[in-house]
Amino acid sequence: MLALLWAALQAQGGVGLGLKALWAPSLQNVDELLLHYAWWPRLVVALMGGGGLALAGVLMQQVLRNPLASPTTLGVAAGANLALMMATLLAPGLLALGREWVALAGGSLAVGLVFALSWRKGLAPIVVVLAGLVVNLYLGALATAFLLFNHEALSGLLIWGAGSLAQNGWDGFTTLWPKLVIGVAAAGLLLRPLAVLELDDASAKSLGVSLKYLRFAGLGVAVFITGSIVSVVGIIGFIGLAAPNIVRMAGARRLGARLLWGTLLGAVLLATTDLLLQRFTGMLAMLIPTGAVTGALGAPLLMWLIPRLNLHGTRAPQPSGVQGRRHPAPQRLALRLGAALLLAAGVGLLLGQGMDGWYWLSSGNWSVTEWRMPRVVAAAASGLMLAVAGTLLQRLSANPMASPEVLGVSGGCAIALLLGIFLLPSPSSPMLVGVGTLGAFATLLVLVVINRRSGFAPERLLLTGVAVGALFDAVRSVVLAGGDPRGQQIIAWLAGSTYFVDVTSALVVGGLAVALALGTLPFTRWLDVLPLGAATSRALGVPLNRARLVLLILVALLTACATLVVGPLSFVGLLAPHMARLLGFSRAREHLLGAALVGMLLMVLADWAGRQIIFPYEMPAGLVASLLGGAYFMWGLRRL
Repeated sequence: MLALLWAALQAQGGVGLGLKALWAPSLQNVDELLLHYAWWPRLVVALMGGGGLALAGVLMQQVLRNPLASPTTLGVAAGANLALMMATLLAPGLLALGREWVALAGGSLAVGLVFALSWRKGLAPIVVVLAGLVVNLYLGALATAFLLFNHEALSGLLIWGAGSLAQNGWDGFTTLWPKLVIGVAAAGLLLRPLAVLELDDASAKSLGVSLKYLRFAGLGVAVFITGSIVSVVGIIGFIGLAAPNIVRMAGARRLGARLLWGTLLGAVLLATTDLLLQRFTGMLAMLIPTGAVTGALGAPLLMWLIPRLNLHGTRAPQPSGVQGRRHPAPQRLALRLGAALLLAAGVGLLLGQGMDGWYWLSSGNWSVTEWRMPRVVAAAASGLMLAVAGTLLQRLSANPMASPEVLGVSGGCAIALLLGIFLLPSPSSPMLVGVGTLGAFATLLVLVVINRRSGFAPERLLLTGVAVGALFDAVRSVVLAGGDPRGQQIIAWLAGSTYFVDVTSALVVGGLAVALALGTLPFTRWLDVLPLGAATSRALGVPLNRARLVLLILVALLTACATLVVGPLSFVGLLAPHMARLLGFSRAREHLLGAALVGMLLMVLADWAGRQIIFPYEMPAGLVASLLGGAYFMWGLRRL
């Protein structure tokens, strides 16, 4: 960092001029004024923001005894961002009281929701991370909904939300330093009580410590620090997760040492990233927010850390916890689901709203089906593909929490598609399907390589998904913050829209969905055996490596095609296999059929509801599925 700082000052006119500009700038020298009011405030805010986020990460990890906890993974940053969006649109008067208080309220509600979802399981690390992941996805879906319908009003928040350190004076510093002083002082007062949390609950209670109030106090300080920083610089990813784990691996075991060195390392990491960005940003024709860069750099770092993290004490949720009793007549149940799907498709085609209210299609307005039919077919096809992909992943990893969304496969596919749209000259649909498939398959390979030694432990798989999701968020932030006129269409696609599907595309996607789904049927024996474990699978004659490769290729193809239609936002790949199990579909062939029917039904209903909820405006089907599915999954997680 010192070398970069020296080089940056030399480029600005020398160290002497830089120091003079800091303390006594000449009003007649433009270079000194730029240094005093832009460059130095940006450096100071970067140091303060990085140190504060790292401090909050150490506190969260200590309180929850969980090395995966951070402001990013626990939803604090997403909650703060959503609260500021809502205040900007619905109650701008609240911003006059201080953006930091609005951000603090949003972050507090988000972490409170995570806390409530995981409290019954004693804040078990895997449940906390899963709750944080679902809350992040859900709040992100809500933020996308606000952004989709208020793009012009919130366009200024895109750069800020991506984590911009640009400063036009010392206002950010004067706003931030008193709150960080309060946060650091509170963390110092809690240092000795929080050290007790390194013991188990029984030992801590025997010392007379109230764990409930201590945890609330520690998390309250972390949320206060995070909300204060987010209100000034936006969402900065991975500093609060990477810095505490790096200093722990470097040998800082005691809480005091981790607080000190983690804070210093966080400050250095963010300031160094920002200095590098400023050094090379002149080569690009677009603005790149620092928060997006930290996500892009932090994701590979986290992937490198995952196999080295000590995640002892975590245990996979057992499939029995989410399975219902086996249905005595699964074929009859499948017929009922098929009838419900036909009814939902009929409603989607025939019932809608007009300027005069609700109406059924008749011979006089039959032409409306020209627009409705492709959307119904595309929604059903995407639901089919996501549901089958989720079922394959859950059986392949023996992890009931696996899905294309949670494990980052949809995010990896979306990264490849975004890059293809912006970098390839006039990309065709088949070309984009190929690019998306490569992105999904590359993500799956990363998952396999990182998690193979741990036996695909659920917490490591989830954390890998968090890393891929952060990388996708970084790419998306750069694309949207660049001011490209295609941004509104990209936002609609990211929200899971079937707006732009025509008859030809719908028939092609529907045919691909049916073909890929039927292509999984020859492998149902593998899917019955693989959840029993590697040793049992080999003993029963399953070619393990070949089976995994074939199934992963199928997952990649299914995810790419579905993501191309409805974007990366949807819980269908997670919900449909669960609901099929709860309905009584247990064997692989039955499970695939049940999940496919449930997935199609969910997406067709979501597409129809999105057209009717706020008529004459529309909500994308993927966004509706995320909002409804996320609420259902949080309810189910609360009962886990």
